[in-house]
Amino acid sequence: MESLGSHVLSRYATIAIDIATRIARGEYREGQKIFGRSTLAGKYNVSPETIRRALTLLQDTGIVQVSPGVGVVVKSQKAAEAFLAECGQRQVLRDMQERLHRLLRERDRINSEIEKLMNELLDYTFKMAGNLQRIEEIRVLPTSPLVGKSLAEAEFRAKTGSTILAIYRGGEEILSPQADTVIQAGDVLIVLAPPELKEQVYHLVNGTADKQ
Repeated sequence: MESLGSHVLSRYATIAIDIATRIARGEYREGQKIFGRSTLAGKYNVSPETIRRALTLLQDTGIVQVSPGVGVVVKSQKAAEAFLAECGQRQVLRDMQERLHRLLRERDRINSEIEKLMNELLDYTFKMAGNLQRIEEIRVLPTSPLVGKSLAEAEFRAKTGSTILAIYRGGEEILSPQADTVIQAGDVLIVLAPPELKEQVYHLVNGTADKQ
């Protein structure tokens, strides 16, 4: 049996399905001789080769018998019904495959758009951060009024509008320290602060201006 697996049915397959449909609904009865190849070619406005392929498909599935000198004779109505049922199932599969392919293409397009937008957002965020705030490294001196206080008690954000991103301590890095993290002498605070408040941040940490 020739394959009907292509996404778009060939013309010969469409003709075979049409003839099988006529047989299944009794328009052509078992044992009846139907039109010859030339007549069918004219009826469907196709080449004799296309009709030959359609009839070969019908004969391979047991629906008709093609005999030289006799012509095309209907062999089995049940075979026609089974053929149409199989074609219907394959059509359902083709439709599902087409839908899946469309969804996958749409997903790829959306993922590409998301990635593009995320990159634009990150670029914009970094530019904004560079324009509006700067990262400062401030070493906490032993004489700092913050030694022994937690970050919450130091009130960094409330007093300076700045954020402590990390603390370097004894060769280790504390990322996004919690509010209850206690400041120790020798800590290096990684602070994100507006440039105009830089001196205020240094003064809060060590009671001095821009010094480390």
